Amino acid sequence: MTGIGRPLDVFIVAGEESGDQLGGALMEGLLRLAPSGARFTGVGGRRMAASGLESLYSMDDVTAIGFAQVIGKLPLILRRLSETVEAVIAARPDVLILVDAPDFTHRVAARVRRRLPDLPIVKYVSPTVWAWRPGRAKAMRPHIDRLLALLPFEPDVHARLGGPQTLYVGHPLLERLDVLRPSATERARRAARPYRILVLPGSRRSEIERLADVFGEALGLVAAGRDAEFVLPTLPHRLEQVEAAVRRWPVRPRIVVSDDEKYAAFRTARAALAASGTVTLELALAGVPTVAAYKVAGWEALIAPYVLTIPSVLLPNLVLGENAMTEFLQHDCTAPKLASALDSILIDSPERRAQLTAFERLDGIFGIDGEPPSLRAASAVLDLLAR
Repeated sequence: MTGIGRPLDVFIVAGEESGDQLGGALMEGLLRLAPSGARFTGVGGRRMAASGLESLYSMDDVTAIGFAQVIGKLPLILRRLSETVEAVIAARPDVLILVDAPDFTHRVAARVRRRLPDLPIVKYVSPTVWAWRPGRAKAMRPHIDRLLALLPFEPDVHARLGGPQTLYVGHPLLERLDVLRPSATERARRAARPYRILVLPGSRRSEIERLADVFGEALGLVAAGRDAEFVLPTLPHRLEQVEAAVRRWPVRPRIVVSDDEKYAAFRTARAALAASGTVTLELALAGVPTVAAYKVAGWEALIAPYVLTIPSVLLPNLVLGENAMTEFLQHDCTAPKLASALDSILIDSPERRAQLTAFERLDGIFGIDGEPPSLRAASAVLDLLAR
């Protein structure tokens, strides 16, 4: 209970598509739980607009991936940073919520804190301080009052690193378990031949460029030794690039772009070959044994051993605390190695059983029996205001 007797004034800022999805779900949670409802101002995309936000400007203005893109957009990003801060100061909201996009939102938080020191500031999604740049945790503390974490180990990480007060609210994938997990009929299809194999070479252009050829070669090796069919889910705006890439492959996957077709494939797949990313957590929650791979630019590979502080780059492995899902990175990402590992999880092998046994632990670790993550996040915001 906030005790203010009127709709809650919320200023919310998100960056990238994932932040827009999280922000929209959080807004719906606040509308549901706030005693007098809520009004929203800020920056977001289509999902947040559907929940009642009129964005100050296009969210794409502050989204940049990679050093070159950041440099090219820097004048626009800096202008949007100043505009966002001034809009918060003018609005004098009850709370400022910053969703993901740490390089942008942390700067918003620091500037607003200097000018409105009593305004509660909530950050939704922890930066990956457990993987690299751990100093960011302590740097956040002066201007973030509550950090809402998606992964269960993150509160302990921030406590150890001197970060802000952190509350685990749950990963948004937990709200999609009904579409990830198979029925009895779909489970039977997983065991039937030809084996259905998911192929997920990434959602970014650079990922597809680096992984498509080696994935295609690996699948050709797998197909030469057994009867298999391949399904490749992708995004509509990546369809043309993916279609061009698979023309070079020795096998022809069925390419799907709709969520319904994607999740139908998740529920019936025997195994997957995937780029490292959130999709590996989707696959683990769906109970699909997976071989994961990733390649970065040469200069990034050279510095990675000096900045990364984790034993695996895969989210399922980090959550489980063991390297359950097989991963091949950089020079180890070769077609023979991928094909051999994929072969081993297609059959009823120790490798396949080990992954499935580990995935069964995820429900307990994530605590899926409680409130949906979006409602937990909304409750955390209201609890902070009540205090």
